[in-house]
Amino acid sequence: MSWLDKIVPSVVRSEGQKNSSKVPEGLWKKCPKCDAVLYRPDLDTHLEVCPKCDHHMRITARKRLDIFLDEENREEIATDVLPVDRLKFKDIKKYKDRISIAQKKTGETDALIAMKGQLQGIDVVTVAFEFAFHGGSMGYAVGERFTQAANVALAERRPLICFSATGGARMQEALISLMQMAKTSAVIERLKQAGIPYISIMTDPVYGGVSASLALLGDINAAEPGARAGFAGPNIIEQTIRQKLPKGFQRSEFLLEHGAIDMIIHRKEMRDRVGSLIGKFTNQQPSLASSDDLESDVVDAVDVVEPANVDVDTPEKTED
Repeated sequence: MSWLDKIVPSVVRSEGQKNSSKVPEGLWKKCPKCDAVLYRPDLDTHLEVCPKCDHHMRITARKRLDIFLDEENREEIATDVLPVDRLKFKDIKKYKDRISIAQKKTGETDALIAMKGQLQGIDVVTVAFEFAFHGGSMGYAVGERFTQAANVALAERRPLICFSATGGARMQEALISLMQMAKTSAVIERLKQAGIPYISIMTDPVYGGVSASLALLGDINAAEPGARAGFAGPNIIEQTIRQKLPKGFQRSEFLLEHGAIDMIIHRKEMRDRVGSLIGKFTNQQPSLASSDDLESDVVDAVDVVEPANVDVDTPEKTED
């Protein structure tokens, strides 16, 4: 018993314990950017975007797919593809133990979820990285699931959309992990040759081998506000070149300004704007028509990057 407990009357202590037990756990969340204390139900309504500073918090891959795809006609792809410890890798822990811990923590079998469904009535295939699973790292299972999802997109001529959030290649799988860069890049090239649109949307963060392969190979490369993306982190770059990097380096706003990505999409506008892009690429009309403002953004994006062999109406050129 502490000194404070000794001087506080027992009646007050018991009353305080009763009151504290009435407060539900997990009802509040602190914004990591502005430190605002946010009411969880309100934050859920805002799709995990801080209403005070507009900071886009990380969300799970499954929640991202839930808020992005239409509720009907969803089907998960490649659920039978599981991580394999072929190298029997061990550092301070065995790799198979790390996988088991990540599976229990997230409820997922690996760091990528692939699903086919509809976006505003248009058939699509969508994949999303689960950053909480081993840092969203890409090993055999992630590469194979992405490839199988792309093959479904090829076979059924559905646009492919990828939401990436990753630290890069999974070092515990060594060359097996690195070869996924070539495998995913190759299947994206097959999509391009077949005229199937591929839209890559980077969320926070995207680094390493994924940024050097599938994340920046989209017909449209987009990002959420404030998302970080690059091959190596800023600290490593500064130590290597021995220079101070510009403010906001590798943030999506910096990347857009320097031409590394085509557009920034707010999470609340994701369905409408991506639906408009898909409709423009495939000559289909989304079931929920976008506003005139979104339409102008779509025209600008298609002007920047037009996929090979995709049947689209040539938009009128607009000035920036």
